[in-house]
Amino acid sequence: MIKSRKLHIIICILMMLSMLLLLLSKHSAEETIKYFPLDTDTSFVDAKTNLQLLDETGNDQYRIKWTASSTLDNEIYLRQDVSLLYMDGQLKGMKGLWKENEKDIALEVLFEESDSSHFQAISFHHGEIHYPNDEIKSIQRMTVDQLYVIDSPYTALESFREPNSSMQEEWKETIDHTTTQQLQFAWKQWINESNLDINHYTAYPLTSISKFENTPMEGLTQEQTDRIMGQLWEGLYRNYILPISNQSNTKNQTMPIILIDKNHDHLIVLFENENYQLEQLYQKLSITDKNKNDE
Repeated sequence: MIKSRKLHIIICILMMLSMLLLLLSKHSAEETIKYFPLDTDTSFVDAKTNLQLLDETGNDQYRIKWTASSTLDNEIYLRQDVSLLYMDGQLKGMKGLWKENEKDIALEVLFEESDSSHFQAISFHHGEIHYPNDEIKSIQRMTVDQLYVIDSPYTALESFREPNSSMQEEWKETIDHTTTQQLQFAWKQWINESNLDINHYTAYPLTSISKFENTPMEGLTQEQTDRIMGQLWEGLYRNYILPISNQSNTKNQTMPIILIDKNHDHLIVLFENENYQLEQLYQKLSITDKNKNDE
């Protein structure tokens, strides 16, 4: 009887440990974007990021809809999208969604703002595909959108992505000039504080890296560029996005700057953390494919 009771207790403990490990494993998957060799047999049917001016709300404010979505033909093991929004170079918001055994993800945020501004959103659409024999591959895509909103007491509220009139061109130049000055000042301080020789690097604001979706880095193939971008987003998600998104009142961090070594040896991301302190993310650039399942 005593042995039977002990056995029952041991079985209960083992079951509880198994459930705990399962929950921890699921939580880990949810909180991670992980690069695996890209799957050439699976791709997104559609993926997009969109910013849309909706209407005026009174009190000199207006509403904007920020969306990001991606679609596959079939369900896969893990889907996760994340979208970042910047207003005049400062973080406005982060939004992400994780799903198991799904093919579609849709994110939508409505928010109010005032004054003339430049909004930029960049999204990373990601998925894991699990094959027999513990083979894991991934799919990825970057999308981006921008919107200039002109909120002036002298003209009607309007928005545009690219100017199509002299007045819109003037507003764009004014907003860009102010934003660029502020960003360049902050980035120069970060680079000096980090004791980096900028001559060894090519600098990219975070929202500009979407151009590498279809255009390879100079001296590299598109496959090599895709691998670098996937590993970059893995690092950004773990070190930049998660810590900030877990803080309820955190925003207005300056847009990160990505410094890519001109010899393609490594990259460095300079960014403000959830406490508005400068941090560095250093990553060696993996030019040759390496299956993470073997690491």
